[in-house]
Amino acid sequence: MPICQHLAQAQDPAPRTPQGCEECLATGDRWVHLRKCLSCGHVGCCDSSPNKHATAHATVIGHPVIASFEPGEDWRWCYVDKIIG
Repeated sequence: MPICQHLAQAQDPAPRTPQGCEECLATGDRWVHLRKCLSCGHVGCCDSSPNKHATAHATVIGHPVIASFEPGEDWRWCYVDKIIG
């Protein structure tokens, strides 16, 4: 299995918006699932959501790792190495 330094070094910051997607809450949009950035705690909507804010955040800001922010899910994804952990 490939080793991903981004996943190995990821932190677990507090969510910046524990109740939903940061951008969708500001605009009144809806989301499907939530993802949390493990660099800064940004909470964004998943790629199944119309706005794909989690991926947009990773692309613009450059933070490499997200985690599911859904109850009962325990996985992380590295955008750089395209590896789930």
